[in-house]
Amino acid sequence: MMDLRDVRREYRGTPLGPDDLAKDPITEFARWMTLAREYQPEDATCMVLATSSKTGLPAARTVLLKHFDESGFCWYTNLASDKARDLAENPQAALHFYWYSLFRQVRITGRVKELSRAEAQAYFKERPIGSRISALVSRQSRAIASREELESAAREAEQQYADKDIPCPQDWGGYLLLPGVIEFWQGRENRLHDRFQYSLVDGSWQMQRLQP
Repeated sequence: MMDLRDVRREYRGTPLGPDDLAKDPITEFARWMTLAREYQPEDATCMVLATSSKTGLPAARTVLLKHFDESGFCWYTNLASDKARDLAENPQAALHFYWYSLFRQVRITGRVKELSRAEAQAYFKERPIGSRISALVSRQSRAIASREELESAAREAEQQYADKDIPCPQDWGGYLLLPGVIEFWQGRENRLHDRFQYSLVDGSWQMQRLQP
């Protein structure tokens, strides 16, 4: 057994009060994301996506936030992946951001819907060539015999589309999470953290402080 009980970290974040927060949580999230990109630019958009099957079996993985606005939070993936199957059975999910250098977390829950084919194709064209090739050849979450088989498929696709546009696969697209609850967490000393939760009630956001 590995004993980790002595692993400690003190959270010395900036005090957070209700007057420090915007009335709209999307506005506040934009502020936090801007600051996170300054402090940890390579990882700021990483978020844990938690889904659940129709039987209630949970699953979580890290994906990348690609855009957000008042309508919701978007990411892209293979539409035949495990996460996509979960969302087909249970179109609800949770997102979690952890910005360790700022002692901050954001938790978001809500309903999920698939983005349109046109939206997926538009973003696909913006991706680096290597990422487009990967999406084209990978059957995400399915078993494969070896790494060599995967790399061979990628090389063949690179040759096939050397002078052509790489098509957006039919089984590749995006999702939009429509937030119903958004929580902002600021780590404080002695675990007396500041937590504020926004809940969407009858079309308007209501905020309350939560105990740590």
